[in-house]
Amino acid sequence: MQRTIEQFLGDRPFERAPWLAVGYGAGIGAWAMVDGAWQWAALLALCAAALALAPLVAREGRADHLRMAIMGLALMAAAGVATIWMKSALVGAAPLPARETAMIAGRIVDRQDDDAAGRVRLLLAARIAGQERPALVQVMVPDQLDRPDLAIGATIMARARLSPPAPPMLPGAHDFAFVSWFQGVAANGSISAPVTVLTPSGQVPTLRGVQGAIKAHVLTHLGGSAGAIAVTLASGDRGAIARSDADAMRDAGFAHLLSISGLHVSAVIAGVYFLVLRGLGLIPWIALRVRLPLVAALAGALAGVGYCLLTGSQVPTVRAVAGAVLVLGALALGRDPLSMRLLAVAAVMVMLFWPESLFGASFQMSFGAVMAIVALYGTAPVRRFMARRDESRLVRFGRHLVMLLVGGLAIELALLPVALFHFHRAGLYGAFANVLAIPLVTMVTMPGLALALVLDPLGWGGPAWWVTGRSLDAVLWIAHATAAMPGAVTTLPSMAGWVYTLWIAGALWLALWSGRVRLWGLAPIVIAMLFWLATRPPDILIAGDGRHVGITGLGPDLVVFSQGQGSYVREILLETAGMSGATHALEDWPGARCSHDFCALALNRHGRRTVLLIARSHRRLNEEAVGLACAQSDLVIADHALPSTCHPRQILADATLLARTGGMTIDLADGAVRTVAETSGRHPWLHWP
Repeated sequence: MQRTIEQFLGDRPFERAPWLAVGYGAGIGAWAMVDGAWQWAALLALCAAALALAPLVAREGRADHLRMAIMGLALMAAAGVATIWMKSALVGAAPLPARETAMIAGRIVDRQDDDAAGRVRLLLAARIAGQERPALVQVMVPDQLDRPDLAIGATIMARARLSPPAPPMLPGAHDFAFVSWFQGVAANGSISAPVTVLTPSGQVPTLRGVQGAIKAHVLTHLGGSAGAIAVTLASGDRGAIARSDADAMRDAGFAHLLSISGLHVSAVIAGVYFLVLRGLGLIPWIALRVRLPLVAALAGALAGVGYCLLTGSQVPTVRAVAGAVLVLGALALGRDPLSMRLLAVAAVMVMLFWPESLFGASFQMSFGAVMAIVALYGTAPVRRFMARRDESRLVRFGRHLVMLLVGGLAIELALLPVALFHFHRAGLYGAFANVLAIPLVTMVTMPGLALALVLDPLGWGGPAWWVTGRSLDAVLWIAHATAAMPGAVTTLPSMAGWVYTLWIAGALWLALWSGRVRLWGLAPIVIAMLFWLATRPPDILIAGDGRHVGITGLGPDLVVFSQGQGSYVREILLETAGMSGATHALEDWPGARCSHDFCALALNRHGRRTVLLIARSHRRLNEEAVGLACAQSDLVIADHALPSTCHPRQILADATLLARTGGMTIDLADGAVRTVAETSGRHPWLHWP
């Protein structure tokens, strides 16, 4: 066995290195899977034990490759644990103990306009009345209270409703507390009263100010949906995009067009590279004395870095720029620019500075897409298909068009599990729609937008703006038409993390090795897919606040009990249930019996009858009557603490229990209960009693 592994590793010298990046990411992932300092120290101890035992397992001279593989993976895993542990200790901020309304005073660190929602998001380095230490606080200000002097650098004072960053509403939902911890944000809130500006900004223009100027300039020439997307492409600001357009772009597989990543960075760098190379080539004195590809590569790299800074330095953009710079370096040195090793280096660079990004959909989708393309173009059949040959331009164009479609299919397949895991829904026709959208954006929209911005100071930008607007209108038409097609979107309920991990492990094996051995990766992928497809939506979903409940299995719509606005929470309920339809109010459901204080519903599921009782009011009720109602129910839900006389037959999910468990899902078939506390762990950013 040892000899077989040694020969396997020895035959693949160039395929071993990317697994070091996988080891680094595995260390980061393992850190998040366990809860406290002693468990993290135990992980480091396990890595040290692997280092110590490697020479015993694989002796020198007999299994050098195996020994080095064990030691390398152990070192990288330990480095991953240490990296995220160190960043958590350095930037993590203890969340606000509880909800409160307080006076805050502080300096505006960042400002983001959310035009579509009619509000402004301010990040403040503030002091909160009653709190000992200053903290980073993120607050929402409605447009009605916004003022020009609420600018970065200004010091303000206001009364705000604050709360600690929210844990996931349901198991598998987005974890705002985790994101806020690594951003150093201790509280979120809103301001609903006029803001007092203590000292004006007085700062020199910042990149955020440049973004704002570009946004205003673009919107003066392009309005509506096309203008909102043009602003995103020019400055990275997505706040002006309407919700309906964003949903259509997502369901059509165009979400990558709204996230400044490889497509946009490649277009910018390639455009600058081509212009510098061809432009300087027209000057004989320079062309004969300077190595033009090197100069063009340097200009392209600088353009990519500048575009990254201008658009906010998001993780996909940083990844794309890092990869593009490595590609330019490889081209300048005459090396192969399309390799997994370069991708692995870019991944390690991102994880080194933003280890928490490993858990986000942005990191996984951006690297997954590039990995799928590199793996596809590295296969022998594709290399033979794309090999240069004596043929007409039309035939050559046809081959490239076929590869564009095949590449799109590969990306869609690679990103399908990522989209389903994080968003519980994914578009199915993206590969075909992207064949039209990607060339349109890269060859028409972005060059037209750049040309318009360059020519505007001369007053010649009108035609370029017209071309940009019409191309974006076409992209939006394709998005809405694709999203409206029957079966355009597939949905699945929330899935356990171990199933997703199994799928990712199989995908990595399939992508990083070559030859027939890579097909072994299909086994874990198929197993994970079978588990995933066999997953039924939970029968009952209870949000962490106890005010929102979802009930499945009563028809195509999700029956919900929702107090207050709750539109966002209702969307979370739909996503976790894996449903894409509408919601139906429990009060209007034929089988429900609702009074001023309670709603009752009997569910006949899996050969048994389950009586559900949900509290509607906070009125002080007769404890004996409450106890009798609870005794006749199997499951009782309330957003406040119920009297001690309440003893249902199965579960009492009132505020007392939900404070310890967070949101939960219940499967009535086997009585399985999944809670946020169970699936998210007991980390510093999550406080459970």
